Amino acid sequence: MAKKFFRPDMAFYEVYTISPEVLSELGVRGVVFDIDNTIAPYEIERPTEKMNEYFASLREAGIKMAFVSNNKGDRVSVFNEGLGLYYVCKAGKPSPKGVLRCIQHFGLPKEEVIAVGDQIFTDCLAAHRAGIRFAMVKPIQPRESLFFRTKRYLERPFVKGLDWLAAKDVKKKLKT
Repeated sequence: MAKKFFRPDMAFYEVYTISPEVLSELGVRGVVFDIDNTIAPYEIERPTEKMNEYFASLREAGIKMAFVSNNKGDRVSVFNEGLGLYYVCKAGKPSPKGVLRCIQHFGLPKEEVIAVGDQIFTDCLAAHRAGIRFAMVKPIQPRESLFFRTKRYLERPFVKGLDWLAAKDVKKKLKT
């Protein structure tokens, strides 16, 4: 598989940097989010006030949103309870099927949809296989298991040299 499938189109320090203004600048009207370690740490069951405010700002800007997670239905449905977003659980990423279901649900052309996640071998690959752009965020917390440490080590060549954008850098970078 070509290296481009494993290379994020853009990278941000955190999900909150991907504001309605940034999405507008990118021509994005729909966002497919991963949950665990992208939006929330694994142990956070429900969105915090900050997370709710973030999703409300996207909703107010007319941005369509959905979750695609490899996690079980109860984890995703509990997290989504107050948000009421479309979601696909047990998505089997890097399979693009869950992402494609979200795109179809949005009713938007692929050029107007972006996926946001923290992992190359699941989130990035699923997005690119579905034919959409991928925005990588730094993982919220490092996962200590040997499996995740190994995955992060193997991701290094694909994230090396990425221009990680913080809120203060975004507008300037996107204008160039």
